[in-house]
Amino acid sequence: MSGQAQAPSYYPVYLSLAERLVVVKGGGPVAERRIDGLLRCGARVRIVAPELTRELARLVEDGEVEHVARPYRPGDLEGAALGLAEPGDQASDAEFFAEAERRGIFANVEDDVDHCSFIMPAVVRRGDLVVAISTSGRAPAMAVRLRERLERELGPEYAALLALAGRLRAPLAEAVPEFGERRRRWYELVDSEVLALFRQGRDAEARERAEQIMGVVAAEEPGP
Repeated sequence: MSGQAQAPSYYPVYLSLAERLVVVKGGGPVAERRIDGLLRCGARVRIVAPELTRELARLVEDGEVEHVARPYRPGDLEGAALGLAEPGDQASDAEFFAEAERRGIFANVEDDVDHCSFIMPAVVRRGDLVVAISTSGRAPAMAVRLRERLERELGPEYAALLALAGRLRAPLAEAVPEFGERRRRWYELVDSEVLALFRQGRDAEARERAEQIMGVVAAEEPGP
């Protein structure tokens, strides 16, 4: 065994950022991409940057994000749950990360592992299905290629099945109090032909078969 110390591995976790403040340093394409994901999660976003892309400017104008129109300065992370930064001036990036560390806030400076207390995975989304892929910062391009492969393999049928599963959960819990039996039925559903029926566009048959397996009727879809 080598006497060299190994870098600590990363602990994978999904964060709930709904209504939490996330400060983003920078207003370019990287920030735009990150902010799109943050808004999907219901985060409150504050951008600190002298200039913005056209899309970010639109979000500010529409009131979807806040904007502090100047370069980052210490104190901007007050009240934040998370900090993200585009790579820019090295001294400013280091100062941003140092403030996050002092405040006990997780922070990420894009493409700068030394100034990251967490790393951003490549993500595949299919409705409520979220697959995050990480190479622990070793080869992000590999994570991207794996994401592209999964995007080809995981179609919209996964989102459809999860949406139906969400409508089956409460009726099943009410009808079947015994956890072991509920678990058995969930595995039977996941291993059944329901996914294939959704893939073939046979949605009504998929729902009927799922309800047969689970022994309950799915709740109606929420209205608009």
